[in-house]
Amino acid sequence: MTPPILAKLKKLGIETPFDLLLHLPLRYVDETRITAIRDLSVGNPALVEGVIIHAEIHHRPRKAMICQLQDQRGSRLYLRLLHFYPSQVAQLRPGVRVRAHGEPRPGFFGLEMVHPQIRVVRENEPLSDTLTPVYPTTTGLTQKTLRKLLQLALSKSDLSESLPMGLSDKLSLPSFEASIRLLHNPPPDVLQSALESRLHPAWRRLAFDELLAQQISMRLHHDRRRAQDAPPLHGTGRLTARLLRTLPFRLTPAQRRVIDEISRDLAQPHPMQRLLQGDVGSGKTIVAALAALQAVESGWQVAIMAPTEILAEQHYLKFSGWLEPLGLRVVWLSGGQSRREREAAMQACADGSAPVVVGTHALFQDKVVFARLGLAVIDEQHRFGVHQRLALRMKGIQPHQLMMSATPIPRTLAMSYYADLDVSVIDALPPGRTPVVTKLVSDARRAEVIAHVRAACAEGRQVYWVCPLVEESEALQLQTAIDTHALLAAELPGISVGLVHGRMKPAEKQAVMQAFSSGALQLLVATTVIEVGVDVPNASLMVIEHAERFGLSQLHQLRGRVGRGAKQSVCILLYQNPLSQTARQRLKIIYENNDGFAVARADLQLRGPGEFLGVRQSGIPLLKIADLERDADLLEMAREVAIQMLREAPTLAEKHMRRWLARAEKYATV
Repeated sequence: MTPPILAKLKKLGIETPFDLLLHLPLRYVDETRITAIRDLSVGNPALVEGVIIHAEIHHRPRKAMICQLQDQRGSRLYLRLLHFYPSQVAQLRPGVRVRAHGEPRPGFFGLEMVHPQIRVVRENEPLSDTLTPVYPTTTGLTQKTLRKLLQLALSKSDLSESLPMGLSDKLSLPSFEASIRLLHNPPPDVLQSALESRLHPAWRRLAFDELLAQQISMRLHHDRRRAQDAPPLHGTGRLTARLLRTLPFRLTPAQRRVIDEISRDLAQPHPMQRLLQGDVGSGKTIVAALAALQAVESGWQVAIMAPTEILAEQHYLKFSGWLEPLGLRVVWLSGGQSRREREAAMQACADGSAPVVVGTHALFQDKVVFARLGLAVIDEQHRFGVHQRLALRMKGIQPHQLMMSATPIPRTLAMSYYADLDVSVIDALPPGRTPVVTKLVSDARRAEVIAHVRAACAEGRQVYWVCPLVEESEALQLQTAIDTHALLAAELPGISVGLVHGRMKPAEKQAVMQAFSSGALQLLVATTVIEVGVDVPNASLMVIEHAERFGLSQLHQLRGRVGRGAKQSVCILLYQNPLSQTARQRLKIIYENNDGFAVARADLQLRGPGEFLGVRQSGIPLLKIADLERDADLLEMAREVAIQMLREAPTLAEKHMRRWLARAEKYATV
């Protein structure tokens, strides 16, 4: 293979012969039979053969090459090429025999095919005995070249079975070799719709194999982690009991259940790696604080990491409020601190005088040293790359790790991408929470919305006004927030209006948030920095401007900032017409669902696992063939088979995993 072809294949993600085999067709063309021109029907693709009797280039209404084709019965068909090369003009001349495949439709001169696939042929040239695959490709790599390479790979590759004998029959799936050969060379009697919808048994076999490789890999990571040593954190329960006595609320049964699960894990001599998920406002932070106390009672340090400074500050304030009355020092470490503050915090980490350290990604830096790191708590874990999470874990001998997510992860996704983790779910909200009423309001009714804000403030309630997300320009987003703040301050005299955004210094942000929390500010204009972690029970109205620009997960997170008190809360989604189809779908989903898991399932369907999890840059390989919604039954089977193969046929399990994950980075969510 020449270097230029290798470079083009690499663009398609093809670097090994097996990658090439898994470069599966998008669709198929039936070139196994020729249809007479007089038998063509409008809208039904077909293959025709004939001789070109006339060809010319037209310039009106637009430039096009028109070829007139006549078959052996004398019937005629026009072939219209809107984009063509000089080589095609030279090739498609009168007297040349061609086969053309396309969709017939009525044209100006009669029946025509626009941009059919055309191939020059000899008289009586044999027809294909299989459907012709059409592959995803890139500039400069033709379908003809790809087909040749695929046939070569099929003839030279090891297609032997990697499942235990008889298992594919037991699962009612064809063999690996039969499946891969059929998908690249399907016989004409195979239903094209089953192939193209990926419901054919051959597709299902490859989807199962891919899921099985992922499950074997995840299981191995899970088992290897359990074989490592970690400090058993039994705790004394003394500080925990004191904290629970001072809390102004009682833990819910769901919180108590997950605390028990985490506590049992922390007491083990191998590293915990547990994902704690719960909907917005379900009370994950107090669970994390109780886990932290168990580590501190055992003489170890705890690092609590959040993706943004504003969320790290919120955690710092909460943990300080809960733990400092118990005599524990809590320090905060972030990139925005002064040099003196930073050095003091780092010294407290290094000498162990701070048993609890809260911070942003600044905790990753090499200069940050912990005396005895026993537990790492990572909030909104999907926002951190794999390597960042690993860097924090390497700060300890082998610390336990608790990851938290307020973006509920659908069951199939948790079984797939988080199969190496133990998962705890807080599946109930604290009592007294009232569901947030969501309203969709056109931007044309902005004046009514402002009047609603005025009335809410007059009643003593507080309001968030979230400015639009402008992905193209952070500066433009910032300016929008500043302009909106000025506009609302002018429109609402007598109402104290604050502003918070990501470009402010940490001390400024903290001062504004503190003023809003204390009630000194009635209306807070903000960018998405308030998406997670902000807890002001008196805030019962939120306006999200240009809601159509936000993702489902973000809209749900933002909406979760209200509804934290006893009063009925409202979230107004202010949108601007015209709406795209996707934006309309998103707004409909968020309007109809308060349940985070329902929102997450819909989000997964809209965006796919890569964008949902934020793993495109994280090093976790994405599924190429399997679809978590369509193939949920195969995922269940793959999980069971992975455990069975690792126990009974470890050599085959290794072969299967290496076949599918030869170049992939580790699947484990470290």
